[in-house]
Amino acid sequence: MTRLLAITFAAFTATAALSQELVDKGFVEGWNIMMDPALGNGCLIQTVYQDLSVVRLGYDALGNRGYFAVYNKAWGNIEQGKSYPIRFELDGKSFDATAIGFNERKVPGATVFFTDRNFVTAIAQNKTMTVYNPAGEVVMAINLKGTAKALDYARDCQNKKL
Repeated sequence: MTRLLAITFAAFTATAALSQELVDKGFVEGWNIMMDPALGNGCLIQTVYQDLSVVRLGYDALGNRGYFAVYNKAWGNIEQGKSYPIRFELDGKSFDATAIGFNERKVPGATVFFTDRNFVTAIAQNKTMTVYNPAGEVVMAINLKGTAKALDYARDCQNKKL
């Protein structure tokens, strides 16, 4: 029980640290629906996994593009603004991408931007996403359960229905 409380507190702390400026729009299928004023009021979904990785999928209204971002306090060696070649898989289908390193309130992470709107649909239609570093090592593997429904709500948010 103590371990569960510690994990819950750590997850809450990680989420609070990363979402202080985000506007809450609800909670669906394990994902927070939020709006980010820093990205032109772009809407996003965010969740925290057991390893305390924070994952965001959203829309950058200023850049007219989508993104997925992953934060984890354990990734201390990521440099702000540096490009990192990565590979990720959606249910085994492989994609190469460039992630941009950043630090959000001293929590390192990486963001992949994309302009193909079908990519969000591809994420929603899959069950797992695995991200690999340039050496081919698994950085993270996440279950995408509930993502499709949460992304529907994020679309409603973006269309100003929420």
